[in-house]
Amino acid sequence: MSTVPPSTEGVPYRPKKGEIPTSPGVYRFRDVDRRVLYVGKAKNLRARLSNYFAPPRTLHERTRRMVTTAASVEWTVVANEVEALQLEFTLINEFDPPFNVQFKDDKSYPYLAVTLADEAPRAVVTRNRKIRGARYFGPYPKVWAVNETLEILLKLFPIRTCKDSDYRRAMASGKPCFAGQIGRCFGPCSGLVTIEEHRGNVDRFVSFMQNQDRRILGELTQRMRSAAAVQDYESAARLRDRLQAATSFFEKSAVVLGEKVDIDVFGIEHDELAAAVQLFIVRGGRIRGVRSWTVDKELDVPLGELVDSVVQNAYGDGAVPPAEVVVPELPDDAEALETWLGNIASRKVRLRAAQRGDKAALLATATENARQTLMLYKTRRSADFTTRSRALEDIQEALGMADAPLRIECYDVSHLGGTNVVASMAVFEDGLPRKDEYRRFTIPTTTDDTDSLHQVLARRLAHLASPETADESDAAASEGPKRFAYRPNLLIVDGGQPQVAAAARALAESGVEGIYLCGIAKRLEEIWTPGGEYPVILPRNSDALFLFQRVRDEAHRFAITHQRQRRKRDISSVLSEIPGLGPSRVKGLLRHFGSVKQLRAASETDIAEVKGIGPALAATVHGTLHADGAPAPR
Repeated sequence: MSTVPPSTEGVPYRPKKGEIPTSPGVYRFRDVDRRVLYVGKAKNLRARLSNYFAPPRTLHERTRRMVTTAASVEWTVVANEVEALQLEFTLINEFDPPFNVQFKDDKSYPYLAVTLADEAPRAVVTRNRKIRGARYFGPYPKVWAVNETLEILLKLFPIRTCKDSDYRRAMASGKPCFAGQIGRCFGPCSGLVTIEEHRGNVDRFVSFMQNQDRRILGELTQRMRSAAAVQDYESAARLRDRLQAATSFFEKSAVVLGEKVDIDVFGIEHDELAAAVQLFIVRGGRIRGVRSWTVDKELDVPLGELVDSVVQNAYGDGAVPPAEVVVPELPDDAEALETWLGNIASRKVRLRAAQRGDKAALLATATENARQTLMLYKTRRSADFTTRSRALEDIQEALGMADAPLRIECYDVSHLGGTNVVASMAVFEDGLPRKDEYRRFTIPTTTDDTDSLHQVLARRLAHLASPETADESDAAASEGPKRFAYRPNLLIVDGGQPQVAAAARALAESGVEGIYLCGIAKRLEEIWTPGGEYPVILPRNSDALFLFQRVRDEAHRFAITHQRQRRKRDISSVLSEIPGLGPSRVKGLLRHFGSVKQLRAASETDIAEVKGIGPALAATVHGTLHADGAPAPR
């Protein structure tokens, strides 16, 4: 291991040229108190670390903050990338560095465990992953789900479920435990089976959970009919009940892939501040478990690096990966990660980024679930009263406001290649959205986004400067008697210095005073103020930044929705004016091609293939869409 002493180039602790080896290894940034700030791995330490010591102006803002906060950097050379991955994982767990990805799994998940090391193994629902010699199945999303599964399986394979203390007491007294007396435990203490027979039932239970072979349905059916044929109706009834249990087990989990497919599918949705992970555990072609957790990102890491961290977190606690793990994007060290996973599973594990087919469709479903989880996480975080209050106070302090911003208005501009230019105003009061106060703006002519923002804010501020004489033809008008109900404390624009400057000019021209203004730049999540040479950098995981982001995202969503509606209305109007092309045919064209862009790209022959559209009408449609002034594609 090497530690770099201070030098005089760049940041004080920057290594001298040639000091850093070109070998694989793990590096650590530490602050003045020797606390580890960040742990990373590299195939080539010199190449990776040189990126951190580039000119400060070229660094990502938060990377620059990490580098300038640190007081030293040290590294450990290892033999290969697999060892680097293992050491990185160990050090992250040991030091919990604040600039590394922070995982937040708000709960431990229940498993179905079979205690194979016991004399008479039992099936138990547990969250404890450290039972000696136990075989685990799951995780399951809810306790009731695993209890329901166990209830069904015990009808198929009756095995012990009672506590160890109850079992020992029953074996010593010769009297079945209470669970055995009421028919809910089928261990040796019941007197119905020997320890050896019970072990056989346990083995069949475990084998079924591993393979989940549907052939058991045919076997039970045949045995039931054979028992009925010899008039052994009591045995036939028991087999009928087991057949119903087996059928119920398979019905509760639909087949999503081939019946011999065992994979884990990671869906990931992320933005600049956080990420949500949805893990589908597929065994025997069926989804047998689901896990979800959220991730806070201090540094804006790319998706591949995030996948690396997510996979390490998922299997670093002893969970055994299947033969195939599906992720949205392969990390740079995919081969090393496969080797690491193979060492855990004691077999070859393949890491795959599914692009098409059933696995890609399942990945898309997992990703959609992750998107919903991320949205819910951010909504709940900003909806809590204490959290909202803290966020508003932090914004007040960061912007130097006299009072907390109890009413925030955020503006965003949306267009398509300079056409159909619209803008939106999202409103938050006391940190919560007031959707009835949202407004839409149509911008007939404009030169660029800054000009659009200037126009919109000039129109909005006119209602504050002189509400009695404000332009009644303003396109911001919406249904209802009120245009703008209250005066905002804070105006936010989506953008950096140019957008803030345009908004400041509109504010100055209006003569309205006492309103604060800022902009949020999307890529780095920086807060810009009028005339500020440098942005305001809020802590990466602060509630204030989450509130800023949510307000900005609401304005963006509202603007995009309005812009799409206008585009759809425009193209439908153009098509409906073509003789012989009624509403049903217009709808059929758009449904067939999926988008206006695809329709415009289609040839006359392609258009003529649509039901109800002949060659002559196809030629007219094609000519209309390619005439000067036709709507631009989506």
